[in-house]
Amino acid sequence: MTDAKLCWLDIRNAGTATAAVLEEALHQRIDGIVAADPAAFAGLPPTVRKILLFEDGVVPDDLSGADLVIVPGGRDARAELAAAHPDVEFGRYVEIVDADTLEDACLAARLESWSILNFRDPTKIPLEIVIAAATGAPGSIVTTASNPEEAEIIFGVLELGSDGVLMQGLTVGDATALRTAATSRTGKIELVELKVTAASHIGMGERACVDTTTYFRKDEGILVGSHSKGMVLCVSETHPLPYMPTRPFRVNAGALHSYTVSQNGRTHYLSELHAGSTVLAVDVKGQTRPVSVGRVKIETRPLISIDAVAPNGQAVNLILQDDWHVRVLGPGAAVLNSTELKPGDTILGHLPTADRHVGYPINEFCLEQ
Repeated sequence: MTDAKLCWLDIRNAGTATAAVLEEALHQRIDGIVAADPAAFAGLPPTVRKILLFEDGVVPDDLSGADLVIVPGGRDARAELAAAHPDVEFGRYVEIVDADTLEDACLAARLESWSILNFRDPTKIPLEIVIAAATGAPGSIVTTASNPEEAEIIFGVLELGSDGVLMQGLTVGDATALRTAATSRTGKIELVELKVTAASHIGMGERACVDTTTYFRKDEGILVGSHSKGMVLCVSETHPLPYMPTRPFRVNAGALHSYTVSQNGRTHYLSELHAGSTVLAVDVKGQTRPVSVGRVKIETRPLISIDAVAPNGQAVNLILQDDWHVRVLGPGAAVLNSTELKPGDTILGHLPTADRHVGYPINEFCLEQ
């Protein structure tokens, strides 16, 4: 398997929408276009892989314009095709319907340069088995998906995911949805070092613990802040505590009015998160991944207000539960107890550039203080 996350769009059933679907696919930098006729590749740039797929194994004589041809069956048949078409690469198509075809898929994943897999049943356990079987193999696995939601799942199976997803492009919007599914699993944002300027006890209030459906790493947390243009990286309860067991799925995030970051740069108030919401896990290098919320606990607790300033002069504020075990992250993944923060200490944060309207970035005047 490879580190690539390939997006292939199947235009064989696009009909009259083909031209528009292809235009969007090029705009979204889709990696491969799948067709049944080489004529569909006319005008496509060399940066797009041109793929012919024949599930029935019937291959026409003319393969001109194709970079890759996918057919079912054994290696001998493909060797004959490769001999007849030396300028074209060939890969194997496998439909998985039972234990025997699953074994065929595992064999293809280990031996073939390209394995295109179509799982008839909705369970992802067979794909997990194939991915495990292909560990260390140099080829690429591309799995068919019926919609963008399934594509996102396929990209994340066993935390490695399929090397690529093949999805039908029937209308404008499909290429964009597929590209979004491929990029939504991971990303990167810019973190900055913030200097603490003040810490003050402000009395009682409601704070939110965000319990997720994943384990956080020790250098990971979520971004939380009182203002949409400045947030602090709050660490999860992954690190040992003297009086209670660790809760590596939890971030004691802050007062209920605070913002946190979700996918695609959208913000949410902690108070509006609920089971099934999505927040962005962020590590100290700025690497991100979306994680699902399993529960939010809002309880009355004493609060502490942390003020800090960014290198550009941007003021940042975070209100946390006033307790020693509530922590934030500093440079080098240093774990800092919130009640021990003092002026001059350095913590990590993020400075979104846009103001917000119902959580969406918007370029308008907005004063937060």
